[in-house]
Amino acid sequence: MSSPTPASPEERAQEEMARLDAYRSQLNAMLQQHQMLQSSRRDHERAQQSLDGIERTGADREILIPLGGETYVRGTVQRSTPILIGIGSGVTVELPREQVVETLAQRITRIDAATRELEGQIRTFEDRIQWLSQRLDALARGEPLPSGTAETDVGGD
Repeated sequence: MSSPTPASPEERAQEEMARLDAYRSQLNAMLQQHQMLQSSRRDHERAQQSLDGIERTGADREILIPLGGETYVRGTVQRSTPILIGIGSGVTVELPREQVVETLAQRITRIDAATRELEGQIRTFEDRIQWLSQRLDALARGEPLPSGTAETDVGGD
């Protein structure tokens, strides 16, 4: 049984470049997810602020109700009026204001937890990319390569 022949420096460099490209693609996807989470958090915060604003207004006081696209309609909202809230898959339910406030707070908490987890993954991939870049630089200069793998040297999955 013969042992595998060691890869040439060019083959190693190609393998490392392919892995670096894969890591960069994964990192870009994670950064897009991060942006979506931040956008969702802002939307939920705006909904909370709007509900708080309605609560602070006087009875039968006219407010501007946003329709989207910087379009508004004047109207009044009674504090006891149930609120419509989306629950996913295009389904909207009518709930008491207190339950909607609680639901929004829970969603923001889950968004924050997902954001923290994603930020940890982003840091890991940034470390992997940096480690692989250093390996490729060493290969290009003909220097000894750092030992280990990106997964073991930077924390892995």
